[in-house]
Amino acid sequence: MVKLKMTPEVLDLVALRFKVLADSARLRILNCLRDGEMTVSELVEKTGLGQANVSKHLQLLHSNGFVDRRKEGLFVFYSLADQSVFKLCDMMCGRLEAELKTRRRLFAP
Repeated sequence: MVKLKMTPEVLDLVALRFKVLADSARLRILNCLRDGEMTVSELVEKTGLGQANVSKHLQLLHSNGFVDRRKEGLFVFYSLADQSVFKLCDMMCGRLEAELKTRRRLFAP
């Protein structure tokens, strides 16, 4: 993996990507897309979010390179642009699990 020099400009770009991911609705959408491409209607059904809300989040995810889209007739299908976003989620879940174990030990009778 190539390491970029952490210039202020690079740090701003990294911060923007984290900001996009810092919303549970967007993470739910990305998680749904792990199973394969879906339309807005399918994502609405799976996430329980409103259609306008899903569309807004998909636009942001697309403009920041997290999802791809393709049009087929009247439908637009969304898919993950890159599975590596889940490496971040896995790292955070591992950290949360470690914290939970520590807390359990601290508060164990």
